Amino acid sequence: MKTVLAYGDSITWGTDPARTGLRHAFADRWPNVLQARLGEGVQVVAEGLGGRTTAHDDILADCDRNGARILPTILMTHRPVHVAIIMLGTNDMKPAVAGSASAAFLGMKRCVEIVQKHSPRVPGFAGTKVVVVSPPLIVPTKDPFFADMVAGGVENSKKLAPYYEALAVEMGCAFFDAASVATASEIDGVHLDAANTRAIGEALAPKVRELLKD
Repeated sequence: MKTVLAYGDSITWGTDPARTGLRHAFADRWPNVLQARLGEGVQVVAEGLGGRTTAHDDILADCDRNGARILPTILMTHRPVHVAIIMLGTNDMKPAVAGSASAAFLGMKRCVEIVQKHSPRVPGFAGTKVVVVSPPLIVPTKDPFFADMVAGGVENSKKLAPYYEALAVEMGCAFFDAASVATASEIDGVHLDAANTRAIGEALAPKVRELLKD
């Protein structure tokens, strides 16, 4: 059995923008779509937390949303992780958290370093492969709260894919731009409807399947 870790925020958790605080159906969440496409012999572990950042603290949060800080625990819990998919950065766009794509880039780099450092070095294990995923773009919304919460995020989020792609090359990782297949809902400008959420899992399947061959 090979393990794939889907590590992300509310998009990975499956937040439904049309139903505040609720999730999409189990079968519509992208990690579960990925699991269905990969089939037997692979376990996709869904680790999505609303508000999770790459490596930045949210002092107003009611739980630890610093992705880098909790990542070692997650990796050790599910070891050995054959493929770690990291899709974070949207919450870094919040001015109250970090407010820039460059901060998300540095945080994502730290997450990749952690995964590579915690890759088990045992006979017969090829090492944990990483897929750096740039999240869907933040889009304009008429929701005043979300518009204010991610002020500047519409433009900042456009910078993530080039940053993340360069990081993937530098760190020897795979790269995927989720914005190439998924678009956020205008309801809140951040979260996805069911079809767009499913599209991420569908698109990641061939890339992950190839990484699992070794």
